[in-house]
Amino acid sequence: MQTLLRSPRPPGAGSHSRVLLTLMQCVPFLIALAVLIIELTPAHFIYTGPLLTAMPALAAVTMGPRGTMAAAALALAVSVTTATYNQAWGTLQVYTNFLALALVSVAGFITSSAMQTRRQRELDQVRRIAVAAQEVVLRPIPARLGPVQAASLCLAAGTGAQVGGDLYEAVQTRYGVRMIVGDVRGKGLSAVRAVAVTLGAFREAAHYEEDLVELMNHCSAALRREAAVPGEYGQEVLLEGFVTALIAQVPDEPVVQLVNRGHPPPLLVHHGRTTTLMPTSPLPPLGLEDLATGPPAKPETYPFIPGDRLLLYTDGVIEARNRHGDFFALPETMERMRARTTPREFLDQLHQRLIHHTGGDLADDVAMILADRLTGATGSYGVGPPGPQRPLP
Repeated sequence: MQTLLRSPRPPGAGSHSRVLLTLMQCVPFLIALAVLIIELTPAHFIYTGPLLTAMPALAAVTMGPRGTMAAAALALAVSVTTATYNQAWGTLQVYTNFLALALVSVAGFITSSAMQTRRQRELDQVRRIAVAAQEVVLRPIPARLGPVQAASLCLAAGTGAQVGGDLYEAVQTRYGVRMIVGDVRGKGLSAVRAVAVTLGAFREAAHYEEDLVELMNHCSAALRREAAVPGEYGQEVLLEGFVTALIAQVPDEPVVQLVNRGHPPPLLVHHGRTTTLMPTSPLPPLGLEDLATGPPAKPETYPFIPGDRLLLYTDGVIEARNRHGDFFALPETMERMRARTTPREFLDQLHQRLIHHTGGDLADDVAMILADRLTGATGSYGVGPPGPQRPLP
């Protein structure tokens, strides 16, 4: 299946830009080294004043206000060192160099500050637009849905203003509470389109499609139809891609039924112990159906009794790293958290621990749904026909 995904960058494109920026940032310090070599050797007859004056100007382009002041301080230190070494104090040339260095440093600092403020203002505006676009597609789920109390959380990565491809939704149907969590590869408008198409198909089919597998197939078919619109998307967008997705159903019976298409498995907290609900027959993500070689997919059923807590999440949670490169230990963190909390309070605490682990720098978007099984609760639809059941493991 060709999905609406952003085409990947050419191999090494990002690394080449970072290397070029690093080299440009090193230029002022290389100039300082060259001036020291010239002034402290017999080649000191070469006039190096303009080279030192250029250091803060070059730093203002690539290093920001702090880098500009650092380059200016280094240039001043080199000037004082060379003037002392060459016994040039008292000459007009030395004071002219100091005056030129001071003027260029002040101008560079002001220019760099103005550029940084302007870039930050533009980035904030783009982020506001991106968040508004994402909020149109994703909406907070109700606090109460039939037999469960629930809450949702969506966090944008701090690496840029592009909208991510995380998706979630929870609806109450005659078959029970149905929830979906998914992740579209890539970011930007193409990912938002794929999110909107997937959620639109889920929101419609969840109310009339009894079988969970067929409900997932509706989402896959909607993505295929959208990608097949003639001339709507360029060839660079219509690339082979995939969408990981997980659909969970909580009927009136004390169970939860899952269909997992390549998504991180949900976590179930029972009596303070966290269990990973791994699929017994792994299935490929949406868009990679040709890789499926096993028997037809069937929903898998697990106990979900009153007092249990179920967490659905995207890979941005478990792949979050700290400064040492360690992944976020989600199951262990959930076990250490207070059990007597509402889903909203639990997600807020989990959010704080995730931010503390990463130092406030999320590398990927995060989406989570937390559902608590209530005692003696039924949905507004009453006891509807349950979905296909499998023996409890």
